Amino acid sequence: MKIEMTPVALCHSPYKQKFAIPRQPRLVPAAVGRLMLQGECNTADVLRGIEQFDYLWLIFSFHQNLHQGWKPTVRPPRLGGNERMGVFATRATFRPNGLGMSAVKLRGVGCDQGQHYLEVEGIDLLDGTPIYDIKPYVPYSDALPDACGGFAQQAPEPMAVSLSDTARQQMDDAERRQPGFRQLAEQVLAQDPRPGYHKDDSDREYGVQLHQFDLRWRVINGVNHIIAVVALPEHD
Repeated sequence: MKIEMTPVALCHSPYKQKFAIPRQPRLVPAAVGRLMLQGECNTADVLRGIEQFDYLWLIFSFHQNLHQGWKPTVRPPRLGGNERMGVFATRATFRPNGLGMSAVKLRGVGCDQGQHYLEVEGIDLLDGTPIYDIKPYVPYSDALPDACGGFAQQAPEPMAVSLSDTARQQMDDAERRQPGFRQLAEQVLAQDPRPGYHKDDSDREYGVQLHQFDLRWRVINGVNHIIAVVALPEHD
C-alpha cells in the first residue's frame, strides 16, 4: 500500500549542513529550533493542550538522503565506522522509508503574523527538515530506564573544546550577533562530529555552518581547537 504524506511542519534549526549535527537529540541543549506549522495544521487548534507536556516526539524525513537510497547494513559511528550492523539495529539516516524520530524539549508555543510554531530545544534536525507528525512524550510509557541499549548503552564522553586567540575574538563578535552561539558551538564540538574513520587524523581542518557563521577547528591532542569563526555573507 502506498501512503501519501504531507508535512505538518517545517523545522528551522541552526544546522545548515548535515555534518556536525549531533547523532542523537538533546545532546546539544543549546540547539534551539522552531517547528513552523504548515497548511491545514497551521492553526492554534492542533496545539491545544500541548503545553502540558515537557517533551515531544517528532517524526520526520531525512529529506536530503532520499535520493541516495539505502542498504541492508550500515557502519555505525559508535563502532568506529568499521563494523557492519543491520539498518534496523541502528539509527542510520539512510533507511527504507527515510523516516526518523527525535524526542525534544518543548520550550513554548508561539504565533507570528498568523504563522503558528513550536519552539523546542535539543534539536538534531537539519534546517528545512519536513516534520510528518508531532506526538507528546508520555513518561510512564516512553521511558524505559532498565532497557538494554546494545552497542549504544552508554552516552558518549564529551570532548574538550578550546579556542585560539583569533577565534576567541571572533567568537565574542558572533555571540553579540547571535546570543548563545558560543554555547551552541562548544556543545556541538563536544560531541566529536568527525566520521569514525577520522579519529586518528590530527592534521585535518574541519568546518561547519551554524546559523550564519562558518566554524573551523582542528583536533589537537584530543581537544577540538576552534581556529576561526567567520560570518557568512547575508542573502536577501
